[in-house]
Amino acid sequence: MITGVILSGGQGRRMGGADKGLQLFQGRPLVYWALERFRPQVDRLLISANRHQTEYAAFGYRVIGDSLPGYAGPLAGLHAALSVASDEWVASAPCDAPFLPTDLVARLLTGINAAEAVVAVARTPQRMQPVFTLCRRQVLPELTEFLASGGRKVEQWLATLPVAEVAFDDATAFENLNTSNQLAQFELDKR
Repeated sequence: MITGVILSGGQGRRMGGADKGLQLFQGRPLVYWALERFRPQVDRLLISANRHQTEYAAFGYRVIGDSLPGYAGPLAGLHAALSVASDEWVASAPCDAPFLPTDLVARLLTGINAAEAVVAVARTPQRMQPVFTLCRRQVLPELTEFLASGGRKVEQWLATLPVAEVAFDDATAFENLNTSNQLAQFELDKR
């Protein structure tokens, strides 16, 4: 059994302070597209959001906020999900990735089991995609300690654990629409 979490808890600095997950793309909020692609891959789904929780709850999934103050980043959202999940596995994806692979979780699960790791992370030919992860719930104590020590970078936390990097050839599947300009450009490209 796998709990999924869509990470929507940021400040949206690169989006001019707007809540990224609620910005429209092809007539629907960005988070809608991420939910559509991620939902069939997991048994339960959470949305990590620190703002506009009522709007996120309207999608029909449990909304959780960070237990750490001050918008501590995607690791804080993962921490919140691991803290409430009852399943052995927790998978994460960001709210601003409308093209995420429909086989993401299955491939991460195969990779983590083959490597006997505690975390699997997607890797495209260009780079690691650190917020597209699958982890065992047992990593919660290590993540709690990392965050308590002031750690915030996903890559730094991953470097402390047995990690399976799972190769994906299609880098566009991991495209994050972080800025208004990127959102507008992809909107034009998809017409």
